Amino acid sequence: MNVTVDETTAVAGKGFRHTYRSAHDLILRNVRPVTPGWWLGLAILFAGTCLFFWCESRQLRFGQGVNGMQDPVFWGTMLVNFVFWIGIGHAGTLISAILYLLRAKFRTAVARSAEAMTVFAVLTAGLFPLFPLGRVWIFYYILPYPNQRHLWPNFVSPLIFDVCAVSTYMTVSIIFWYTGLIPDLAAARDRFTGRRARLYNAASLGWRNTNRNWRHYTRAYLFFAAMATPLVISVHSVVSWDFALIDLPSWHSTIFPPFFVAGAIHSGFAMVMFLLIPTRKYMNLESIITIDVFEKMAKVMIFTGLIMAYAYAMEEIMAFFSQNAFEIGIIKIRAFEWGYIPYWLMVFCNAVAPLFFFSRKLRRSLWSLGLVSVLVGIGMWCERYVIIIAQSRGFIPFSWKDYFPSWNEVGLTAGSFCWFGMLYWIFLRFAPAISVVEVKEDLTAEMAAKEPGHAAS
Repeated sequence: MNVTVDETTAVAGKGFRHTYRSAHDLILRNVRPVTPGWWLGLAILFAGTCLFFWCESRQLRFGQGVNGMQDPVFWGTMLVNFVFWIGIGHAGTLISAILYLLRAKFRTAVARSAEAMTVFAVLTAGLFPLFPLGRVWIFYYILPYPNQRHLWPNFVSPLIFDVCAVSTYMTVSIIFWYTGLIPDLAAARDRFTGRRARLYNAASLGWRNTNRNWRHYTRAYLFFAAMATPLVISVHSVVSWDFALIDLPSWHSTIFPPFFVAGAIHSGFAMVMFLLIPTRKYMNLESIITIDVFEKMAKVMIFTGLIMAYAYAMEEIMAFFSQNAFEIGIIKIRAFEWGYIPYWLMVFCNAVAPLFFFSRKLRRSLWSLGLVSVLVGIGMWCERYVIIIAQSRGFIPFSWKDYFPSWNEVGLTAGSFCWFGMLYWIFLRFAPAISVVEVKEDLTAEMAAKEPGHAAS
């Protein structure tokens, strides 16, 4: 449907939140020359990003000894962060693809930020499998392509599974995100002149708002939504095989694929909520990203939190019913010995904290929404950490060693959040944070519902 900014049929006096023009201007007015406050935020995030790459440079210079990793814990927080950031990237595809296919109304307000979050989270996650390689510059050895040395990767290795799955997921996510941006980049192009207008014109691929443009756009967007939907399930299932294919207590389990997928959606929704709260305030988007949108997201988090609680309970119940000494031993160690703090943080933050959203008052409070989203993020990171440190307790007691992250690993972990935040911060300034097209489509549907027989063409 072609909708122009000059159509102002929806008026405030008739009970509509926006006209086509006011929605258009509200969303696109943030795509403007940067402000001092934006530069300050960028400087802070850039400083954290420098810490991230400095810690990695120390690892390249002095070797893996700067980290706490040792036999039998070979990956440490590298794998923790990899799984965590891959999980964060899943909610973007879920919101944009699955909810698009289901025509969920609250998708419009959050889809663009969620799609950007997916791309930046996957770009962050993709760094962590490279760091433990030591010689990062020869990472291409693991890529499945023929070469003059006639060396092929070991396709039995879960690491190769990750390369194939994550690269596919990243490619589809970037294309899906960029396809949705094209009409809005063209709208931003029309607000500027000179070099910036030429930049947006190139980015919008010469969009001219014709029927032919819209026909190809809607078909392509639907196609990539349908393609991205199974990736939500398949990619994190593949990531779970990093653990499930290894014969270690508490790892070699068929519950890992659905367990990881549910956890990815849980942590992803928490991160979307955490990002949208300041975005909503900073960009004055309260009339589009409404409290009702947050309430619906909170209800989804209740559901995913109950799934996590069920998975935790079944893991313990099946271990004790099986009477497997190794499985029972791992549960006792991580729950009551050296690993008890992250374990109980995991249980409280992931399974208990979302239950507060059963209160409608808390579901509609930005403070409680922000607090629970942070707690879930902490809990999901602790969950991956608990899984990793279980690796230090295998079948042979004399090989047991305790694992504690070094300050270099702490710097890499903290810096990764700054790297992710910097990418998102730059995106908010140079691209529309909300889809102008979908907001206008919602306005058209709202007008049609309130005034039957009247709709813009």
